[in-house]
Amino acid sequence: MAERPGPIDNFDIVGNGNDCACKESEIQLQRMLMEGQDYVLAPQGVWEKLHEWYQGGPSLPRKMILQGVLHRKFDVEVYPLCLKLMDSRDESRSTIWISRKASVTELLQKVCALRGIEQDKARLWDYFNKRKYSQLFVSTKSLEESNLQMDQDILLEQVDGRHSSRFGMDSTGNELALVSLEPSRSPLTVAGGSNLSNGHSSGYTTNLYPGSSLSAGLTDMDDGLDAYNSARKGEKGGLAGLQNLGNTCFMNSALQCLVHTPPLVEYFLKDYSAEINTQNPLGMHGELALAFGDLLRKLWSSGRTAIAPRVFKGKLSRFAPQFSGYNQHDSQELLAFILDGLHEDLNQVKQKPYIEMKDSDGRPDEEVAAECWKNHKARNDSVIVDVCQGQYKSKLVCPVCSKISITFDPFMYLSLPLPSTITRTMTVTVFYGDGSHLPMPFTVSVLKNGFCKDLLLALGTACGLKSDESLMLAEIYENKIYRYLEMPLEPLASIKDDEHIVAFRFQKKAMGKTKLVIFHRWQEKSKSDYHKSVTVLYATPLVTYLAEDQPSGADIETAVSRVLSPFIKISSAKAQVSKENGFPSDGLDEQCSHSDAVSVENAELEGNSSTDLSLHLTDDRFTSFKVFKKDTLFEPEKILRVVLDWTDKEQELYDASYLKDVSEVHKARLAAKKTPQEAISLASCLDAFLTEEPLGPDDMWYCPSCKEHIQARKKLDLWMLPEIIVFHLKRFTYGRYLKNKIDTFVNFPVHNLDLSKYVASNDGQAYIYELYAISNHYGGLGGGHYTAYAKLIDENRWYHFDDSHVSAVNESDIKTPAAYLLFYKRVRTESKVEAGDASHIHSVS
Repeated sequence: MAERPGPIDNFDIVGNGNDCACKESEIQLQRMLMEGQDYVLAPQGVWEKLHEWYQGGPSLPRKMILQGVLHRKFDVEVYPLCLKLMDSRDESRSTIWISRKASVTELLQKVCALRGIEQDKARLWDYFNKRKYSQLFVSTKSLEESNLQMDQDILLEQVDGRHSSRFGMDSTGNELALVSLEPSRSPLTVAGGSNLSNGHSSGYTTNLYPGSSLSAGLTDMDDGLDAYNSARKGEKGGLAGLQNLGNTCFMNSALQCLVHTPPLVEYFLKDYSAEINTQNPLGMHGELALAFGDLLRKLWSSGRTAIAPRVFKGKLSRFAPQFSGYNQHDSQELLAFILDGLHEDLNQVKQKPYIEMKDSDGRPDEEVAAECWKNHKARNDSVIVDVCQGQYKSKLVCPVCSKISITFDPFMYLSLPLPSTITRTMTVTVFYGDGSHLPMPFTVSVLKNGFCKDLLLALGTACGLKSDESLMLAEIYENKIYRYLEMPLEPLASIKDDEHIVAFRFQKKAMGKTKLVIFHRWQEKSKSDYHKSVTVLYATPLVTYLAEDQPSGADIETAVSRVLSPFIKISSAKAQVSKENGFPSDGLDEQCSHSDAVSVENAELEGNSSTDLSLHLTDDRFTSFKVFKKDTLFEPEKILRVVLDWTDKEQELYDASYLKDVSEVHKARLAAKKTPQEAISLASCLDAFLTEEPLGPDDMWYCPSCKEHIQARKKLDLWMLPEIIVFHLKRFTYGRYLKNKIDTFVNFPVHNLDLSKYVASNDGQAYIYELYAISNHYGGLGGGHYTAYAKLIDENRWYHFDDSHVSAVNESDIKTPAAYLLFYKRVRTESKVEAGDASHIHSVS
């Protein structure tokens, strides 16, 4: 039996700054922990039981908070808001932990209780970056809505006249005063009319519309009042960094790429007030578009003064709670949300008509594509659609009846796979679910960045899998089936070389409703007490299927005997089988002869011995073992688990060596060569994206002719390309248990990317693109760091945006293995013929 776990020990995930004597509700975790990897969340009742059984601790209770506006849901607040309190009376500092959903009133009450001051004599300030941004008045407004950030400062003042504060001074020692701004005297006008004057001709004119949220932004120094003051200093725009608000580099990277997208800069620097759609139920009531527009204007008017995007992050947290909190996120997922949110906030269609989609029915592609785009525009009309959306053709073919379905769908970015040419060898032992053959190891070569579907294909070829047969992969750990590798797109990177992978081979027609898993149990002498025996699970489990609708105990015994039959010790048959390292290396015919001999000569033996097998029904955690009789009937279930006790009789009858010491996936060699660094082209990524492939088992297509879900073949083609095209390089692969990052270098053109040959519409236009921005990701999953490269079009010069830090960079240095999102702008040419005459055009081929 497995040893009893020791006491619960949570101290390795507790932050170093925690006082062990503090209340459990105030104990904080280390930053950057990942759920499922570093900790798991358990209901209070479960925790209480675990603590009762195992003791230990400390307990780390967390509250549930209601998040979201459009789609409200409860989440566990693992990391409460941390605020640094500065008391102006004695210049002391304290740390306050409080829910970001708490109200300003609750914060004020907590501060007053902590510092021993009456509430009516206390004045609390948002002291971000050690500057008074705004006073925190008593209200029900949440701290998240007040744009308070993790680890920022708040300032406490006493207003009875006996205490003064030197915190109302700037860095030069001059007193700061909150004064009302007079837009009429500023070169930046809110009512519109005059242009934004920053002493630099950026090529964009600015007319700020009346009543925009920028009016509030001017009196609230949240994103930096100096951003506007520097506009008067003659500094160029577009070179401002974004402050990191706590793992927000993913947001800063995506935002820098967007705010350097020329059509969006031109649009948001103009008066777009008439296009705000506050009534769209799919939108953010216009708030996201206003916040983005305000932030873009500040970035283009601030010279090199870094901006703190607190207002934008606040809107993001409200409408997209998946990006709230202070964990690292994916810049591509954020980009997709922002583009979709901007579109819905600016959608000019107030009432979306219902349009029934028609099948292609053999009509010309041009006609169907035009109809689909017209229907799409009838429901979606915004600058995002005009600039960022294209159209692709999707063709599905039924392999049974050859029915063809063609649809044309819009896209906002293209997620490209990274095809790899580097391979790895993997050894998998194949067991026969019907007990017809002995297990056999097969070593196959698969793509290093491949998926389980690739391993199954290679393994099927190696073992001669027939069309009416199927393979099921499983990972064996401590003689148990740790997991079934059932997801075709499970990355092979999740399988390590020292793991043990087996495959079970079945005839498809024999795969019944109930899967039977057979575990093996041995009696061994206790290491601590020689006179005692302990029961251990030993050897590789076996898997078969029960064909009966309601299987009985006798059916289970027969099935177990059947899968054990190849292991029966018969000296005459055994002599024909050579073994190398515990497995037959050649002589497949001999193996078949042995199996035939077993099935014929031991039919009676199998039938008789099945009654004497010691079998117990168990559960997935092996907490109970129940004896069952032959006439016991079982309800049809997905999985039945039994344990076979290997007594002296079983060990004398069966050769268990085939079940022990299953080969590792890859046996490491002492002088193994280092895998060379691989480089692929953007063209190969596009080709892989457009390659025809079968749909996965979890993505079946309903064929209207066959009237059932079919694993159809799918082919994508680009039909219409947008002015701005974003390529998402799929560096992250996600399995059920593991995430992996691909660091392959992708060689992409900076100038004159010719996509004309990929456009299936043959419209005679040239599709030539220039790179203008890159979102980079460095490091591993669950952390790492995002930066951006962006080009100032007017300067024809590239810059590196690393949160607050901005620096010039040579164009030759922007190609790195960290490139994650590529932003291209179309270059208009008169015709494809003229474009083809230019010798400097890079055709992706």
